[in-house]
Order: sequence, then structure tokens, then C-alpha cells
Amino acid sequence: MSARITRDDVAHVAALARLRLDEEHLDLFTGQLAAILEHAEDVEALDLSDVPPTSHPFPLVNVARPDVAGPTLSNDDALAAAPSAQDGRFRVPTILGEAP
Repeated sequence: MSARITRDDVAHVAALARLRLDEEHLDLFTGQLAAILEHAEDVEALDLSDVPPTSHPFPLVNVARPDVAGPTLSNDDALAAAPSAQDGRFRVPTILGEAP
């Protein structure tokens, strides 16, 4: 990765991604991609042989409550505050002209 990225490289990648870039953006993105690739080279050069692989830098535990069934509302209580109900269900507006 030691070769510097060129405007032609950026134009080629843009064409592959079907992006139309003007000259100003080609110059801008060439500089930005060069900086990203330089940083990637810095990371690649690090000696990480003694660092164990991890999926997260901090030990995490599941902090969610247990999924235990508890008391629920009755059908009448659930529908009591509904703006409209029919046949023991919430009544909602028709969608896309379909009949309920």
C-alpha cells in the first residue's frame, strides 16, 4: 500500500461506483482517500501479536430483565381508550383502498 493514490485511481473507483465527480471533487476525494490509506498503513504496521481478538473493548453482560409473563390488560381494558373499536379489535383507517 505504499503507492500513493492518484486522481486516476479515484476517477476509476468513482466510475465503478457509477458516481459522476467533477474536477474539484476528484481533487478533494483524492486527498481524503490518501489520508485514509495512510492511516490504514499506520494501523497495519502495529504489532498486535500479543493482543487477543475481541468483539468489544469492554466486557459486556446482558442487563435486560428476564422475559417473564406477567399480568396483562383485558381486551375491554385495552380497547377502552381506543378512538374506535369494532368486534373486539382496534378499528383503523383502510389502507390503499383495501376492505377491512
